[in-house]
Amino acid sequence: MPFGKKIYKFSVITVVYWFLLLYIIAALAWWYIALEKQNQAMRDYKIQELVKDDPQYESKVIQLNNEHNRKHAQYIGEGLTFLLITLLGAIFVYRSVRKQVKFSQQQQNFMMAVTHELKTPIAVTKLSLETLLKRKLDEDKQQRLTQQALQETNRLNTLTNNILLAAQIDSGNLNSEKEEINLSVLTDGCVQDFKQRFPNRKIEVSIEPGQFIYGDTLLMQIAINNLIENALKYSPEDTTVHVDLTDEGERINIEISDEGVGISDEEKKRVFDKFYRIGNENTRKTKGTGLGLYITKKIVEDHGAEINITDNTPAGTIFGINFYK
Repeated sequence: MPFGKKIYKFSVITVVYWFLLLYIIAALAWWYIALEKQNQAMRDYKIQELVKDDPQYESKVIQLNNEHNRKHAQYIGEGLTFLLITLLGAIFVYRSVRKQVKFSQQQQNFMMAVTHELKTPIAVTKLSLETLLKRKLDEDKQQRLTQQALQETNRLNTLTNNILLAAQIDSGNLNSEKEEINLSVLTDGCVQDFKQRFPNRKIEVSIEPGQFIYGDTLLMQIAINNLIENALKYSPEDTTVHVDLTDEGERINIEISDEGVGISDEEKKRVFDKFYRIGNENTRKTKGTGLGLYITKKIVEDHGAEINITDNTPAGTIFGINFYK
């Protein structure tokens, strides 16, 4: 079912849902009024049946009034309890349905993004290989086409790894083989790879040597790659991306900063959500699936570290990973 029809169906169901809820509340109010009138009528009737010359008349009237007041309090208590339970249940159901619809939209956006992400590298790789097979090219052109095909293959590999990791995280089967790793060497290797893949982009590096952590080499490589790729993706091509690794005594910090448009405070809370991406998949210019930052945060947390987002000066965003010793 197209998502537009799902939205329309959800809107209709929402209207019917709130109508039924208001009807239940109105019925509850009518029930209270009817019981209260009955309670009042019964008290008045019993008082009329009393003999005024009876020496216990006043005490019986007080007793009837007390009984009336007790039932009045009982009706109010029961009514408010039922109303509270109804409202809490209604809010819970409504929020759950809205969350499911929102997640369904994110899944659809993810499928569209994956489709776009797969088409481009496959098409470029196929064209490069067909050109190499059908034409006799000089060494430089062959090298360029081969390098281009290799880069697109790496993109496919990254996309596949992210999808598989997301599935493992969701199923709770993220297996990491942790050992002592040289974070300095690992980070520098990630940077050099991006410099080779994007020779026209400027990436400045400041890495303190000899920084070791206990972790999974492959997972940490994926996390750092995701942050560097994210910085390159969301910043203009004529700007600089900075990758810094520092030892601050009690912790080791990795910071990847860009000079892009930045991230608003509201979106900072959501960028690590699964499938979350700004805008619509039909109009968004940047590539991606909405899994990179989600996976990165899970990997960082699995290593007992923290990831945070701060604003860069004068513009852009800084993603930081803090490893505590």
